[in-house]
Amino acid sequence: MKTCLECSAKIFGREDKKFCSDSCRNAYNNKINKDSTNFMRNINNKLRKNYRILAELNVDGKSKASRDKLLTKGFDFEFFTNILQTKTGNTYYFLYDQGYRSLDNDYFMLVKKEI
Repeated sequence: MKTCLECSAKIFGREDKKFCSDSCRNAYNNKINKDSTNFMRNINNKLRKNYRILAELNVDGKSKASRDKLLTKGFDFEFFTNILQTKTGNTYYFLYDQGYRSLDNDYFMLVKKEI
């Protein structure tokens, strides 16, 4: 007889079942996927905030914003998920599918990568 991975109750039903209920499945997965340290939680929060700011300012998929506007909204230029170097030598910094690159006069081109 199999037991639930979360509460150790006996499982009835399909042979491949791992949990006795949806609430046990959710509780188990929430524990596993929880940010394990404050350090990770803080970084993930900064990434989420940066992403929300870019998505808010870049509704059409391509736009322009000043450094001051980004900073006023709380954007932190030290946190991004990846860097893209183009063949023409431009460097884009991305937060998942939202990106930006530096232009002249403290402006940034905001772009959205098609997924």
